Amino acid sequence: MDMDLTLAPDAPIFDAEAFRLTPLEAALTARARDFGQRVLAPRAARWDREAIFPSENYVDMHKEGFLGVCIPKEDGGEGADFRAYCLTAAEMGRYCGATALTWNMHVCSTLWTGALSDDLEMEAPIRAQHLARRKLHYRRILDEGAVYSQPFSEGGAAAAGAVAFGTTAKRVEGGFIVNGKKIFASLAGHADYYGVLATEDRGEKLSRRDTLYIAIPAKAPGVSVVGDWDPLGMRGTVSRTLLFKDVFVPEDAALMPDGLYFQAASRWPHMFMTLSPTYMGLAQAAYDFTVKYLRGEYPGMPPVKRRMYPTKQIAVAQMKIMLEQTKALWFQAITDARPDPSKEQVMRAWAAQYTVMENANALAALAVRTCGGQSMLKSLPLERIYRDSRCGSLMLPWTAELCVDRLGRDCLYEKGEKDE
Repeated sequence: MDMDLTLAPDAPIFDAEAFRLTPLEAALTARARDFGQRVLAPRAARWDREAIFPSENYVDMHKEGFLGVCIPKEDGGEGADFRAYCLTAAEMGRYCGATALTWNMHVCSTLWTGALSDDLEMEAPIRAQHLARRKLHYRRILDEGAVYSQPFSEGGAAAAGAVAFGTTAKRVEGGFIVNGKKIFASLAGHADYYGVLATEDRGEKLSRRDTLYIAIPAKAPGVSVVGDWDPLGMRGTVSRTLLFKDVFVPEDAALMPDGLYFQAASRWPHMFMTLSPTYMGLAQAAYDFTVKYLRGEYPGMPPVKRRMYPTKQIAVAQMKIMLEQTKALWFQAITDARPDPSKEQVMRAWAAQYTVMENANALAALAVRTCGGQSMLKSLPLERIYRDSRCGSLMLPWTAELCVDRLGRDCLYEKGEKDE
């Protein structure tokens, strides 16, 4: 049964006045916070415990307009841009990390084809074709509640942008034949369409410049889902392995025109930060639980106060400082997001990504130590927050290690510089 977590409304992670949010950002984050408390939080333990996909959440997200949050207003969506989406997703992650992470994979199919693509260069006929094609995908989402995913990883360096994707798409009459494999594919077996990044096979060496972004129907012949899913955390993402064997898709399945993904990856690097909002939300959740627990205000628990102990007060102060540092850096980074950012803005994005992914788990670990034995109970969310948050630093394409590597290099080298 769903756990009853009836709570007084939570304060926003980012106060609308203090952070000067736009009216759309303030409205979307308020809606997400209400949805998270009312719908996501009571169910979160179930998805984690059983390692099953949160299908019911997606039915409700469709009803309440969240599946189309980044679909442009002229196409019937909410019209959220990059920052508005990130702030909204952080509120979602606060209540159910697995739902927020899978929702990101869905939303990016509309963010990348919508606001992000609108910022990129296309010849007029190509743009007109793109606008017409994306309407097809948007109508599926808005009218039918279709769920898209974004399988990225292949087990090599492709997801990090170092080499071409091994999944290939060969052009044939009327469309493409796709072959390949994606691992850790969130929503595998549960999405209606897989937004697959594949390299066009032109009969020569594969090139990153020839990356295609194609929507493959989950029920298309040749698509299969294999393997088990029993991980440490983010268990509700159900990120099993996807196989594509001679899968035919028509030309209008293209989510982006030829070459546009490579242009986006080169000119809009913040597009790879969209996993971080989930972990920003988990960081806030770890702090929220600790404060409520020490104040004796967590629902379903005896109203025993533990706030009078100096060690607890010091720990919460440390958590608050770390949380505010994380919020400030991350908010600036998502505000920087734009085409052709400066070197400093890209470096700040890597620093923010690393900070969120590492500090979310550091805050959860401090919460566990501060709350003591109660934190081990699966009837409470803290141990799940701890496990979910540990997974953030592993997330491609910007893992913690890659962020540190790139940041260290760019701190010491200007473009084109080499050591003799």
